Amino acid sequence: MVFTQVVSIKDKAPGTKVYNYADSFWCTYIVSVVAASVAEILTYPLDLTKTRLQIQGEVASSSKPTQYRGMIKTAIGIVNEEGALKLWQGVTPALYRHVVYSGIRIVSYETMRDKLLLKNEDGSFPIWKSAISGVMSGVIAQYFASPADLIKVQIQMEGKRRLMGEPARVLSAAHAFKKIVSESGVRGLWKGSIPNVQRAALVNLGDLTTYDTAKQIIMHKTGLPDSHLLHCLSSICAGLVAATLGTPADVVKTRVMNQPTDKNGIGLIYKGSLDCLFKTIENEGFFALYKGFLPVWIRMAPWSLTFWMSFEQIRHMLGATGF
Repeated sequence: MVFTQVVSIKDKAPGTKVYNYADSFWCTYIVSVVAASVAEILTYPLDLTKTRLQIQGEVASSSKPTQYRGMIKTAIGIVNEEGALKLWQGVTPALYRHVVYSGIRIVSYETMRDKLLLKNEDGSFPIWKSAISGVMSGVIAQYFASPADLIKVQIQMEGKRRLMGEPARVLSAAHAFKKIVSESGVRGLWKGSIPNVQRAALVNLGDLTTYDTAKQIIMHKTGLPDSHLLHCLSSICAGLVAATLGTPADVVKTRVMNQPTDKNGIGLIYKGSLDCLFKTIENEGFFALYKGFLPVWIRMAPWSLTFWMSFEQIRHMLGATGF
């Protein structure tokens, strides 16, 4: 099958970009989902490890002594106690999440950058406009993807619960979905959505804004072409900033989503994200908000690298313009 350009104004307006089907809304959406799925599968064990570390030592939820483990010991413990495949426990709802989250965040960011806030005449995009676009795209995308995130977090903790002799809460993604709706109604699917949206806003401020800005700065300062090396350097910057900004909100989100609820869907440990934030700091200290930072950073760097290089490469193969 041969694809032809949808719009071509090259002959009528010299210097104007030529767009084809690969620059369309739905093609960009699909490419975003594919690139995110590749990155998610490759780095998912670090996400599971991060989640276990963030719940570990949760004083507010239990008076039982906790065996503290670092990132490597947690990962080895999961393999030894539950099996190697458990490192990918919860990957299915994680992929479902990216069908919504990654597609929306990329197309909404590009829409705001190219059609709403607009670039400067020289093609540069001011960092304040990039920050607004990154935050807004993260908020919109995560709000719609929050139910999948809730299901993922609950599934990730099931292996640990069973090892501790506690009864299973959910058996699969479908069972978790039905259980949440039956107990708390459709609104229950958005439990923890506030800290989740806050985290997404910060992560996208770090990821999208940093990647876009770093790419412009590196190209301008070094003269590097739009290449794999440029994508690699930009994504490394994006991963570090995103992990630093997003980890505290990620800890709060994970704890709020993982807590048990009463018959009305109200949390039994935390009243909300602020209550979780204050209790965590009071009981465990400020740096408890950075539990799981190392796996978050180690995961986000290769995730960001894999996503952006896959995303840019697929777009290039299809004939689309660079991000």
